[in-house]
Amino acid sequence: MTIFDAVSRAFRDVMQPRILAVLLVPMLGAIALWSVLLWFFWTPWREALRGFIEASTIGAWLTVHAGWIVGGTTAVLILAVVLPAMFVTAVVLTELIAMPQIVTVVSRSYPRLERRGEASMLGSLWNAARGALVFAALWIATLPLWFTGIGALVVPPLTSAYLNQRLFRYDALSEHATRDEYRSIVTRLKWPLYGLGVLLAILYYIPFVNLIAPVFSGLAFTHFCLRELDRTRHAG
Repeated sequence: MTIFDAVSRAFRDVMQPRILAVLLVPMLGAIALWSVLLWFFWTPWREALRGFIEASTIGAWLTVHAGWIVGGTTAVLILAVVLPAMFVTAVVLTELIAMPQIVTVVSRSYPRLERRGEASMLGSLWNAARGALVFAALWIATLPLWFTGIGALVVPPLTSAYLNQRLFRYDALSEHATRDEYRSIVTRLKWPLYGLGVLLAILYYIPFVNLIAPVFSGLAFTHFCLRELDRTRHAG
């Protein structure tokens, strides 16, 4: 199955009642959570960051001669942290809330597949925690590229693609695939999985479409992974 086949099948299943029931929950939940946090902590976060900037030589000079630059920089930096945190929250909520429903719906398309996996909530949480830590490290390491102009357009989808494929491939396969089957698929399809992650990451930056992007991504990855598992088990 190509990544475009997986996306087309995700379009087909997005209107299933089980999917519609959870379609908006992850993103709206993430937006609500971080909106509340910003409401209560905007001032202390801004003051803490402003103090950090002013402690530097350049920051101290700017505070005296161009204080508005420091104020604007603190606001931009807070948003540069909150937006990826919101994305991570939405993906993790999808993993915990929506993926069980997604796997149930998608697995109907592959009736020959036996459930041989050892799926567990602890496994999903551990995978999510490791993925989020790597994503955070990538985000921090690439943050200076935002100021190059084109980097602000290219870097976020690439880092988001990592988290997309890392989390969704695990939950898509954990109920059906053995550990050896999981490792084999992830190794063999490393770059197609990342390509699907890049394609779907773009959806998170399109207004209104981003509201359904986490669940839609889960659908596409589950179709892609289960179809490959089905093909591998029944080849020949």
